[in-house]
Amino acid sequence: MASGGGVEEVSNKQVILKDYVSGFPKESDMYLNASGTIKLKVPEGSNAVLVKNLYLSCDPYMRPRMKQPIPGNETYIEPFKPGSPIVGYGVAKVLDSGHPDFKKGDLIWGMTGWEEYSLITATQTLFKIHHTDVPLSYYTGLLGMPGMTAYAGFYEICSPKKGEHVFISAASGAVGQLVGQFAKQLGCYVVGSAGSKEKVDLLKNKFGFNEAFNYKEEPDLHAALKRYFPEGIDIYFENVGGKMLDAVILNMRAHGRIAVCGMISQYNLEHPEGVHNLMTVVWKRVRIEGFMVYEYYHLYPKFLELVLPYIKEGKITYVEDVAEGLESAPAALIRLFTGRNVGKQVVVVARE
Repeated sequence: MASGGGVEEVSNKQVILKDYVSGFPKESDMYLNASGTIKLKVPEGSNAVLVKNLYLSCDPYMRPRMKQPIPGNETYIEPFKPGSPIVGYGVAKVLDSGHPDFKKGDLIWGMTGWEEYSLITATQTLFKIHHTDVPLSYYTGLLGMPGMTAYAGFYEICSPKKGEHVFISAASGAVGQLVGQFAKQLGCYVVGSAGSKEKVDLLKNKFGFNEAFNYKEEPDLHAALKRYFPEGIDIYFENVGGKMLDAVILNMRAHGRIAVCGMISQYNLEHPEGVHNLMTVVWKRVRIEGFMVYEYYHLYPKFLELVLPYIKEGKITYVEDVAEGLESAPAALIRLFTGRNVGKQVVVVARE
């Protein structure tokens, strides 16, 4: 630990993306750089915030950010830069601030670096944490971006009504587990799909889904959905895409709604799979709408009003899959794409 001109300089371990990734990501596409350092002071005149990272979030949308950008085919979010630290949602403590809204000692959640300390210049992506009587790690999931995604996609896009039939794919993940519980609170019939017996048990016994099935054991997804939804599906919360979406379209009811949150089955493919049953959308008058969570962040206070009481009253259960230490972050991220994570994948960098 050196001190230059009265400003403390400390070592700063970082998880670096080695190069753009094609096909399935591997741990070796990232590496831990242990030789970096950082000054624990915001540069003079800057309105940045310097933070110590506590918890990092592993999320499926990070996979498309590892791809080499194709000119003319820009996505909604800029790709990571090879040779630089990975960026993602996290929970952190403010050590120094040049910004009027944040002061030393504040806890925040938002976009930060996969490193021990980060200098955050894009402060518009940060939220101050006011409620600390719940686990801080919840702000990477239930009370952070995934929670807001579940809330916006279900309530704002799907306009759900009591008694409707709701299907959620990748239902045990950070977003799916919440959508299911919101739907149950509203009095809907809820079915989820997941990729292991353990996850199916979790959906039925812990999250209170009416039914759940392991998609890997279903040779015919259309027949499986017919079995669980003999009268059809009103709302589909889409996390998977591909063959699952194709089968769901056939099982939608008239005026059904599909909120497209993500399509994890497509992220590692060089050529995305086609969807063949789209004509059904016409005669069933199905609405399919994609959405980006950041367009709904203005509803965050309203979201907290709904969810905080649910947590305190034990009406919402939340399952995390916790990896310890920054060095475990690459393996934790890869777990999302092999389906090995159970619940929300979190990396603990430091507990305080």
